[in-house]
Amino acid sequence: MSVFAVSGHVELLSEDFFRAELAAMHLQWFAAEDEGRTEEATEHKIRKAREEGKVAKSQDVTSAVVLLFTVVTLALLSGYLLRNMANMVSYFFRQSTEIDIATDQTVYNTFLHYFVVLTVPVAAVAFVSAIFGNIIQVGALFTVKPITPDLKRIAPKFGQFFKRAFMSPEALFNLFKSFGKVTVIAALAYVNIQAQIQLLTNLVRTPFLQAFGIIGRIAFNILVQAAIVLLILAVFDYIFQRKQHRESLKMTKQEVKEERKTYEGDPMVKSRLRQRMQEVLSQNMLQNVPQADVVVTNPTHFAVAMEYKRDRMHAPTVTAKGQDNIAQRMKEIAAESEVAIIENKPLARALYAEVEIGDEIPEQFYEAVVTVLKQVYKMKGVRMEAV
Repeated sequence: MSVFAVSGHVELLSEDFFRAELAAMHLQWFAAEDEGRTEEATEHKIRKAREEGKVAKSQDVTSAVVLLFTVVTLALLSGYLLRNMANMVSYFFRQSTEIDIATDQTVYNTFLHYFVVLTVPVAAVAFVSAIFGNIIQVGALFTVKPITPDLKRIAPKFGQFFKRAFMSPEALFNLFKSFGKVTVIAALAYVNIQAQIQLLTNLVRTPFLQAFGIIGRIAFNILVQAAIVLLILAVFDYIFQRKQHRESLKMTKQEVKEERKTYEGDPMVKSRLRQRMQEVLSQNMLQNVPQADVVVTNPTHFAVAMEYKRDRMHAPTVTAKGQDNIAQRMKEIAAESEVAIIENKPLARALYAEVEIGDEIPEQFYEAVVTVLKQVYKMKGVRMEAV
């Protein structure tokens, strides 16, 4: 074999290996249509994706909730925080000339005390609000699969990846969303500052604490308004993320077919089982004729036996049916067992063709069957109750 042939063979093997590796990679990098995934996800796939942490979630919702709750907490605890910060500054200024900070453990303990007092309340609210922001979107869900290392996520098809990252509807949506956030925050800041421009220009002649309060009030208004607006915008982001999530879970027709076979049973196998069950019922059906309430006949070609027990049946049930010789044998057994035999050609033919042994009669036959049962009960002197 020539060198060129060997080289070509190696290149072919390398190309096949590369294609196989790409085929195994996650489909999350690509649009559903690009992979032939045109079918909506089944309930099983949605449930499995949720167990793996793949859910529709917007980080903007969580961020806006955290911002809003944290800012409100800072406002409510502002007096408490200011008093503790003033005490902390005062304490350290006093101690700076009296103790050796390199050897005195008191300074370290005091620092930890003020650190906990000032940060824990706000951090706790931020932590709880972050959990709340996720729960309102996806419910109670805990899984570590999204953070489990997976090398298949590292090497996508770069052409399609960059197309999705920079030229897809998702990329455009994220771009406009980022511009929108910046614009909204800038506009809110401008409006609030412009409304207080007279106070701000006179701050140089205002006492320190009063000036601090004015700036704090303006900053609080800007933050609260921004949090509310961002939360409203986050709703649209959540709707978009939900749509993208459903798109990412779409399946090919073959995947839907294979899943149906796995979890619902192969239609061919189910058909064969049903056919076998009908054969068994047919072999034993003559034993059911004596317990029937009525046998409807053609009168010579078809016979259908029906039973109706109100305490355990929603509607009359076909317990036996037969054609020609079997129909004649059913009538003989019915006569021997004193089971009513009613001639009704259309009903007998329809029940024989459309209702299997062991099935309840469909609604379209209720009126005709009620008429037959009335005849039977009249013959037996039994009062007819509504079916």
